[in-house]
Amino acid sequence: MSPLHARARRLLVPVAAGALAIGALAALPATEAHAAGDVVKVTGTQGNWQLTVNGSPYQIKGLTWGPSIADADKYMPDLRSMGVNTIRTWGTDASSGPLFDSAAAHGIKVIAGFWLQPGGGPGAGGCVNYVTDTTYKNQVLDEFPKWVQQYKDNPGVLMWDVGNESVLGLQNCYSGAELETQRDAYTTLVNDITKKIHSIDPNHPVTSTDAWVGAWPYFKKNAPDLDLYAVNSYNAVCDVRSAWEKGGYTKPYIVTETGPAGEWEVPDDANGVPQEPTDQAKADGYTKAWGCITGHKGVALGATMFHYGTEYDFGGIWFNLLPAGQKRLSYYAVKRAYGGDTSHDNTPPVISDLSVEGGAGNVQAGRDLTLDVRATDPDGDPISYEVLDNSNYIDGSKQLVSLPSSNLGGGRLKIAAPDRPGVWKVYVKATDGHGNVGVETRSIRVVPPVVNGTNLALGKPATASSFQGSYGDCPCTAANAVDGNLSTRWASDWSDPQWVQVDLGTRTSFKHVQLVWEASYAKAYTIQTSDDGQNWRTVHTVTDGNGGVDDFDVSGTGRYVRVNGTQRGTGYGYSLYEFGVYN
Repeated sequence: MSPLHARARRLLVPVAAGALAIGALAALPATEAHAAGDVVKVTGTQGNWQLTVNGSPYQIKGLTWGPSIADADKYMPDLRSMGVNTIRTWGTDASSGPLFDSAAAHGIKVIAGFWLQPGGGPGAGGCVNYVTDTTYKNQVLDEFPKWVQQYKDNPGVLMWDVGNESVLGLQNCYSGAELETQRDAYTTLVNDITKKIHSIDPNHPVTSTDAWVGAWPYFKKNAPDLDLYAVNSYNAVCDVRSAWEKGGYTKPYIVTETGPAGEWEVPDDANGVPQEPTDQAKADGYTKAWGCITGHKGVALGATMFHYGTEYDFGGIWFNLLPAGQKRLSYYAVKRAYGGDTSHDNTPPVISDLSVEGGAGNVQAGRDLTLDVRATDPDGDPISYEVLDNSNYIDGSKQLVSLPSSNLGGGRLKIAAPDRPGVWKVYVKATDGHGNVGVETRSIRVVPPVVNGTNLALGKPATASSFQGSYGDCPCTAANAVDGNLSTRWASDWSDPQWVQVDLGTRTSFKHVQLVWEASYAKAYTIQTSDDGQNWRTVHTVTDGNGGVDDFDVSGTGRYVRVNGTQRGTGYGYSLYEFGVYN
């Protein structure tokens, strides 16, 4: 994906892509017999190129491929109906044959990828020393051409694509002069692989994809045998033409990933996380990208836009055209761009606004939360709603969790807010009963519920059975649990039982306790009081804790109040952001 942004944030290539790549070193199957494949060429002169298949002009109208190969026959007719003539993969291995066969049977061709480490803009898949690691280099120099030999006569193959985003990705492995040396060595290896592919298969072009046009000077210098260049570029795709013109290049290019602005390209919202574009903005992103690509006539030979995927997760909502198989505004934008017939299509609901009643910056954990949705359906279909949430910006989870919701009418949906503090994403899914979906998302900042009363424990002396020492954000002493700061925590040893207690200074009555757990929570614990710090009385027992915020009324009296953990909820210790005792 495109990296033209100072921050390192970006979305990873989908699992399906990585799975293809990981299998690339599997045992080779017996050679299969195929009819003679097509002859694909880059023809023309400087600035006036075209791609031809068996002598006929071919403009790549493509999408990156997400479903499993087993589902190829299920989805290829849909792709064809969109006007798609090409799909792109990130890896080629023993499993690829059925995909090529299915594509060919439906009039679609494949840009067949070969994965090289580190791959992916941030360096996914581990680092390689391209100067000294002759074992790895020899391995891919041997392996990739064998797959070319295997599939070169398959009519589903359009071209070979060696590597994905590694010139950029190497910055996560090296720096300074060594980074330059590695980039030269990597692009030299790409050229060596290209030469071997050409010697086996002179009838299909070879390209190499990277995440920025800044990689092209390295290819220009070290990979003269490439037939064309390739780049993944999202919000910056309309700048590619200028970069090509200024770079003095003598080869055409294709765009192998593009679409709406990515997570690494957008401003932060009021809660400090990337502001995801609306469904309409995403659809417009595909339209804009295709306009800029086709506008560079004779040089840009087409695109495989991102992403024909069905995953319904954080990245899937950001980029997939049909999450869970449901079609979005972006799906139809691509279909229009590629000349598919949309005249009889029923299209998705359009969400024009999504707001959080009471504000999105101070949502009390576990309390009722109302979302105000403004949605219309172009075809007049009744709209059904589903609300989901995601904790990516808290714990890195990409999963979306469906939430119970009540439809209050007038587009107002009531849910219970998440009970774990931090910034969450909340999604509203609007469906029309015809296989279409509109999705809108907002971030919310979840905070502990407001408690009526005074926090008697705030700033008082605290002790614990153990605490974690100096590493990460620690030392994590008992005092951190009563400092009123949700960014500090007490953390215990990784064993049971463990306790943390606060000295209120004098025998005091209280009526409420609030515990704000970090990810390492207590599944079972008691709240205890004592007058002397030696003899303890249990005033509250929990046996089914699930973390987040435990907020409960409890009557107790004592100078000391203790949380006594008897069963951890994880394999780590107990970790508590705040321990509040209220009168």
